[in-house]
Amino acid sequence: MLGSHQYGKAEVRLVHVARHGDRHHLTDLTVGVALAGDLADTHHTGDNARVLPTDSQKNTVYAFARRDGVGEIEEFGLRLARHFVASQPAITRATVTIEQHGWDRLGEHSFARAGAETRTTTVTVDGSDTVVVSGLSGMVLMNTTASEFFGFARDEYTTLPDAHDRILATAVDARWRHATGESDDWRASFAEARRHLVEAFVGTYSLSLQQTLYAMGRRVIEHRPEITEVRLSLPNKHHFNVDLAPFGLDNPNQVFHAPDRPYGLIEGAVRRDDAPQWVDSWWDA
Repeated sequence: MLGSHQYGKAEVRLVHVARHGDRHHLTDLTVGVALAGDLADTHHTGDNARVLPTDSQKNTVYAFARRDGVGEIEEFGLRLARHFVASQPAITRATVTIEQHGWDRLGEHSFARAGAETRTTTVTVDGSDTVVVSGLSGMVLMNTTASEFFGFARDEYTTLPDAHDRILATAVDARWRHATGESDDWRASFAEARRHLVEAFVGTYSLSLQQTLYAMGRRVIEHRPEITEVRLSLPNKHHFNVDLAPFGLDNPNQVFHAPDRPYGLIEGAVRRDDAPQWVDSWWDA
């Protein structure tokens, strides 16, 4: 029998320029659309009567950007998802995923691509339910001290020494679920959630990256009532002291080797006690 299924248009590249006189505002997005519903016929018999072409989905993204602009990515995702469910009788669930790529302003109409950090959102409209998940990826943070790791389990393969003063660095991949599908200010909500993630990282004397993860999620939950759950994936970007003894030099935590792999990966969620279960993907729905 046919199991869970969906289809859509992936990685639609959209660059929108809002022209306000000589000063332009640039929005650079990668948009994904996934639709699900009464679509078994196209799988069983090839009948496409209920299938909105993925090319049409792509065109909708561009048309909506032209007609009403983009605005905050949560707003744009909600407009698209609600449109697909409302306009297509066979579609009962629409999920729109958006990545926003940053640009730094150089002048009135000149920009430079910002770093690796990306703002994200996933909007799902399913019947009367609307779920908005905001987030970010690629936010690289580092504490050059105030981090230890010791007292861990050991076996016959353990060679890692205790660390009582180490660099703690990570590239944050964070997502947070909103209590409702509405907000008076998506931009401020995102900015404040990001600020609390950073401040928790900076302000936590860390005995493990797991402890730091919990502190980051907990701070967002405590300070942002519109957010019910935070999920974090934190790679441990290792920095190892270089042995300079062969060269007659000491190394009091000043020179480090920073390999890109392998790395530890710490993942977890922090949520309110009364928060409903977060179904993480269409497959689990």
